[in-house]
Amino acid sequence: MTTKAQTGDIAKRPELADTPAPQPSARAAKLKAAQEAIQAGNFGEAIALAEALATASSSDTEALYLAAVAQRYGGSPARAQHWLDRLHSAAPEYGRAWQEQGHLARTTGDTGRAIEAFGRAVRYNPALDASWRALAELHGMAGRPAEAAEAAAQASRLAGLPRELVAVTNHLHEGRILRAEEICRHYLRRHPRDVEGMRLLAQIGSKLGILDDAEILLEAATKLQPDNIQLRLEYTDVLRQRQKYARAREEAEALYARDPDNALFQSRLAIDTMQTGEYGRALELFDAVLARLPDDVATLTSKGHALKTTGAQDDAVAHYRRAFAIKPDHGDAYFALANLKTYRFTDDEVTQMQEQAARSDLAFMDRVHIAFALGKALEDRGDYAGSFASYDKGNALKRQQTRYSADAMSAELARQQAACTPDLFAHHEGSGDPAPDPIFILGLPRAGSTLLEQILASHSQVDGTLELPNILALAHRLRGRKAGQSNYPENLGQLTADDLAKHGAEFMESTRIHRQGAPFFIDKMPNNFRHIGLIHLILPNATIIDARRAPMDCCFSGFKQLFAEGQEFTYGLEEIGRYYADYVDLMDHWDCVLPGRILRVNHEDVLDDLEGQVRRILDHCGLPFEEACVDFYRTKRAVRTASSEQVRQPINRSGQNAWAPFEPWVDQLKDALGSLAPSSGSTADG
Repeated sequence: MTTKAQTGDIAKRPELADTPAPQPSARAAKLKAAQEAIQAGNFGEAIALAEALATASSSDTEALYLAAVAQRYGGSPARAQHWLDRLHSAAPEYGRAWQEQGHLARTTGDTGRAIEAFGRAVRYNPALDASWRALAELHGMAGRPAEAAEAAAQASRLAGLPRELVAVTNHLHEGRILRAEEICRHYLRRHPRDVEGMRLLAQIGSKLGILDDAEILLEAATKLQPDNIQLRLEYTDVLRQRQKYARAREEAEALYARDPDNALFQSRLAIDTMQTGEYGRALELFDAVLARLPDDVATLTSKGHALKTTGAQDDAVAHYRRAFAIKPDHGDAYFALANLKTYRFTDDEVTQMQEQAARSDLAFMDRVHIAFALGKALEDRGDYAGSFASYDKGNALKRQQTRYSADAMSAELARQQAACTPDLFAHHEGSGDPAPDPIFILGLPRAGSTLLEQILASHSQVDGTLELPNILALAHRLRGRKAGQSNYPENLGQLTADDLAKHGAEFMESTRIHRQGAPFFIDKMPNNFRHIGLIHLILPNATIIDARRAPMDCCFSGFKQLFAEGQEFTYGLEEIGRYYADYVDLMDHWDCVLPGRILRVNHEDVLDDLEGQVRRILDHCGLPFEEACVDFYRTKRAVRTASSEQVRQPINRSGQNAWAPFEPWVDQLKDALGSLAPSSGSTADG
């Protein structure tokens, strides 16, 4: 047994310092009693209490953690490892679990494993002072003075921070975001110019999806401390998340100018240069990084993305495969291959993914990426049960991160119908910016919008761009900032002719950076279907095309696709079915109040009669027929969506009825679609 003399003052040990304040419940009382027993050196009592709770729930991270701590102090490293293995499986990115793993490894004399564990601990929670101090000591003993000095500097930085901000960092990185926000806002009310507090609140805003607030905070913070590199990197990240690619690139250029040989600055500039369409320079910058760091898997993967976007598929595949050859748990590279849609994994690669998925310590997003990649690999092999299980697991993991509510979305779309009436549009007739340039392709993701974009972008008078966020951002601004309240869309009737003209002109100006000089350009943000009323009011001469695909094909394709962001409704069969039904209902409303305004293009009609549908689309846009639109797959242009490789091939029907082999597992989707679902026993979508 480990004695109190061997462990030191247990009451002051960092293992317990960050345990959340207990809540008034029987479970919380037992957790508190276990913690107090450890602090008092009563390890047997602590073990009994913590293990009873941990046995009762495999996901009770606090109980699993205390069970591991108590067993280590009690002198049973094997039992401590047992509970840590369960804890890593339940919460692979729980920083304190890895800190405890480091303490356990030191107890058993495994210095290498201790360094790795403490390194993971601070990666997942940089506020773990004990881990930084341990790393400083262990790196020093291993003869790595630079790493030891860096760890010591981080420990010193933490020691100099106000206790409130250390607590905010702990809560933030252990998933208690609202508690972190509460403490941080309270602190900033007393210290409004504290840059670290502003940075942390911006991080919280980013996690909550409040990106405009995060941008404002970081912009203000960088003005207070213009030489703070971490601030500028995070500011650039938020600008990119908000798709303010020109501004993000300006920030990246400024960092690069400070030190052109800095690999981090080269990589960041490459990413932001790629977002503004200069792929040649982006590839040069990635190559500069790889010349110095040839095994950097993040850069290999990012370069693969750039190659894929420009159509260099073979080179992209080679970079992705090299990335996971170097780091077999690098889920992003597996998913990138799956996301090509045309790649077939080898048997060895499938085995490797399955081995990685079985690990208890696999990082969260690596687990998500591998789940979706395995879903694709097993589907290609005809193992539909295994494939569905993998897709379902990936979606379930992502659903844990989202606050999406199908009820709230239904209510939001119903408000559009209530506010956007024929009287509203009659009242504002003749208002807005008269520019005819924009062509909006909207609907649901995976409905064939990328194909329509490729067809139109093959025309000499049309620029293809990307999924522009401008309409969504305007709708967000119109909602206002009152907590729990939204003025939009009800306030559309209160806008003046000058307001509408100004908003239309701002859209035209802010999207100019994405154009290459053609008279017309495409915005293919699918979610714009929610805001057709707003689009019509500010841009009355814009073209609007509804890309529609058969419901089961469209919905199940969305369920199989891991989207970067903004499509949280795809993480459940019921959610995506309800969303599709709500979409159809809202589009029927737009057809009623804006008759003839929207061209509906059914994906199945394009497959049946490509040239006929191309002529119909061009006629609606007021464009002359060009053969290049029929030969769209020959057009050389960057395509950034998941369909990039599919639209570089002639038209095919590989996606039709692709849901049918999964029919035993899609009852939830059919129920949510209601009358839109195919009849029993039928695989034909209407």
